[in-house]
Amino acid sequence: MISEITDIWSFVLGTAPSGQTVTVGQMVSIILLLFFGYFGSKFIGFLLGRRLATTKLRADEIHVLKRIAFFILIVLVVVTALGLLGIPLTAFAFATGAIAIGVGFGVQNIINNFISGWILMAERPIRIEDFVEIDNAQGTVESIGNRSTRIRRSDGVHLLVPNSLLLERTVVNWTLIDREVRTIVRVGVAYGSPVKKVAELIRQAVTEQPDVKADPNPSIVFEDFGDSSLVFDAYFWCDVGGEKVLREIRSAIRFRISELFEENDIVIAFPQRDVHLASKDPLEIRLLSTTV
Repeated sequence: MISEITDIWSFVLGTAPSGQTVTVGQMVSIILLLFFGYFGSKFIGFLLGRRLATTKLRADEIHVLKRIAFFILIVLVVVTALGLLGIPLTAFAFATGAIAIGVGFGVQNIINNFISGWILMAERPIRIEDFVEIDNAQGTVESIGNRSTRIRRSDGVHLLVPNSLLLERTVVNWTLIDREVRTIVRVGVAYGSPVKKVAELIRQAVTEQPDVKADPNPSIVFEDFGDSSLVFDAYFWCDVGGEKVLREIRSAIRFRISELFEENDIVIAFPQRDVHLASKDPLEIRLLSTTV
């Protein structure tokens, strides 16, 4: 039994370009090397990520280091496997060029997205955990893969955006440099309202919100004499990570403005129209009552 296994293990399958014979045992060893090398590289990348997570590195920086370590280990495994077979790397020079030309036309989009992914990780215009906006969709970047980038929209839906599109199209990155965003709350009050008092109350409502930055100072602008109201705009800065938080801050300020106006008898304006009837004769108005 053992001799039969030994014979099978030593059975010659062919001869490598270097003249070295290739046996069944060598092929099995190489397959196991590639199998365990791949999953071992994944596991080492996982351990490296856990170790780097305790440092001050950002999530996108850790992701880049994990991918670099994974590809370096994979290359070492493949080179080792070729060495066991006795196949020099120069043997693939001509074949690799021919394959690259033929395959390049068929998978140019895949290669384009693959290279674009590395460019994104190198230049870092978009990073993991950034809040971005592309094609009227807003969301948080969760991962940058070999082919596409996964973005989680504000409504929880995931978008898979090809990496090349992130380089070719205009992408709004809310958190590229910092998380500061300026926004505005507009309110209209009835004509005859004390405008100085209105401005003070709006400023109070804005500055009372803990998420509003004190520097730069909030600005209250008497914007316009509107058709039905005196229009005021409140400009202020916030540290936010997306549109949802910004809407919640504006909502809280509007709630507070409504409370302060009610306490100070200031009326929030609504559309009104004065109708003038051009008639020389007096109008006769009758009240009709109906019984059921």
